[in-house]
Amino acid sequence: MPQIDTDQFAHIRRMRDNRFPHEIASILPGEFFVSREPMIVYTVLGSCISACIRDPIAGVGGMNHFMLPEPKEVAHDSWGESTRYGSYAMESLINEILKRGGLKSRLEIKLFGAGKIYEGNIDVGANNAKWVIGYLKSEGLGTVKTDLGDVCPRKVYYFTDSGRVLMKKIEQVKNRTILEREREYAVRIKQREQQPVEDVTLF
Repeated sequence: MPQIDTDQFAHIRRMRDNRFPHEIASILPGEFFVSREPMIVYTVLGSCISACIRDPIAGVGGMNHFMLPEPKEVAHDSWGESTRYGSYAMESLINEILKRGGLKSRLEIKLFGAGKIYEGNIDVGANNAKWVIGYLKSEGLGTVKTDLGDVCPRKVYYFTDSGRVLMKKIEQVKNRTILEREREYAVRIKQREQQPVEDVTLF
């Protein structure tokens, strides 16, 4: 893998799985990953969203994982300018693809996530979905595939070279880990903001 990718994404956990031909990069909320080399990017989504983006001509692609559309404050600080927000996560992912030879006009975009995994009147996932669709429209970008909404968490495997996605929806009643993880992550975000400044679907 090129040095630029290895250095920048050294914190991303890598693993191997005999079922897949390439190394897997596993990303968590607030993280993203881009590669010129064939890789698989994996994550698990609840109400969060992942954008899977590649330039099929340049052969570079990646995926992000964000939890909230935008920070409350207009101005970014060192913490607020984080990929946990869609506004920064999308810019970061697209810019890193462009740095590696991609062209904005050629980007192939797929969106996943935004499940309603919380009880209550506020649908965090729906708000995320509405935001990201609006963001792409404002940037003059469209999608080739979206799987957003529903009430199930999702496992997503994205192949950066081919753009293929393997997605499995998880029965919510059998998996509380995703819900608990997102709640803890949301609490950490809120605390930071208060400081001063297996059915598999192939796509």
